[in-house]
Amino acid sequence: MFSKRIIHGVLGGLVGGLFFGAMMAKMGMLPMIGKMIGQPSVGAGFMLHMVNSAIIGAGFAVVFHRFSTRITRGLRYGLLYGGFWWLLGPLTLMPLFMGMGLGVNWNAAAAAAMFPSLIGHLVYGAVLGITYSWLQARELYHRRLATATVTKG
Repeated sequence: MFSKRIIHGVLGGLVGGLFFGAMMAKMGMLPMIGKMIGQPSVGAGFMLHMVNSAIIGAGFAVVFHRFSTRITRGLRYGLLYGGFWWLLGPLTLMPLFMGMGLGVNWNAAAAAAMFPSLIGHLVYGAVLGITYSWLQARELYHRRLATATVTKG
């Protein structure tokens, strides 16, 4: 059970990552993501983004597994999770990894400049939450169906 939840989180994270990655590609942000690993290219940026998307998706499964077998709850918690990662990612960790220091983006002007990133993180979270919830509900349905079949037999 636990491993299926994690797999569903990873899959949800990858689907959300594809949506957010497409947005980042249009905004020209992927080379900046790649720069965090010393490879300022679109390919490296996209690869790092997708790895992070999968890991963050697994984290969603760990944190929200009890609350998200309904699509609406998955959406709600996904938006919350995406917003959290906007605060933690581009406003906190990314500047730190790029040698700019801690807290450099913790002000209204920087947050306003990062508004497109907030939208991307919210889209990521929404798609992650919906995908995860759908996969979990599907798994629960199949498990109940199998139990009912065994009980009747």
